[in-house]
Parts: sequence; structure tokens; C-alpha cells
Amino acid sequence: VQLVESGGGLVQAGGSLTLSCAASGSTFSIYALGWYRQAPGKERELVAIITTGGGVTHYADSVKGRFTISRDKAKNMTTLQMNSLKAEDTAVYYCYALGWGTGYWGQGTQVTVSA
Repeated sequence: VQLVESGGGLVQAGGSLTLSCAASGSTFSIYALGWYRQAPGKERELVAIITTGGGVTHYADSVKGRFTISRDKAKNMTTLQMNSLKAEDTAVYYCYALGWGTGYWGQGTQVTVSA
């Protein structure tokens, strides 16, 4: 499985960004897609995840009410809509695919929120 992210960039606090991730390869094995992020000097953390089948979602407390994850089953894509961005959202965001017995990572995309 290969994952390619797009949509990162620089935005002012309070603004919005949309991240997208396209999966290719053995996508039939994927049962959840999600986003992690890693800020400088911090551990990588889960931001949001969604099951590919039923669309069940889970969010980190820090982004609840501001971020929305969705998936397009036909296109094997996931999107993270990020609103009301804060400086502390600045990080490299990684797409993640959970398959049977293994996980896959994208290359990461930088999101920078200026105060």
C-alpha cells in the first residue's frame, strides 16, 4: 500500500486547511485510514481515524469540534478538514492506513499555523 498526502501549507491562526491522502496498491486490505502528526521535539500522535467500512471516527481531544475526517471508499482516499487552526496545530501530518496485521505511512506534509 502506498499513501500520498497533499494539501499542507502555511495558514494564519483561525484559518482552515484541507489535507488529502490517496491510497494505492493492495487497498482491499485497509480497514481504517487516519492522520497522525508530529511537532518538533514531540512524539507522533493520533489526530483522527476513520474506518473504511462503516465510517466510524475517532478524534484526539485537542481537535474535536475543529477537524473532520472523511473517506471516499471508491477513490481510496481520506480527507482531513481542519478549521479554526491554532499555532499548536503546527506539525508534520502523516497519513496512516491500518491493514490486517500491519500499518502503512505516507511521507508527511507540513502544516504551519502562524500566530
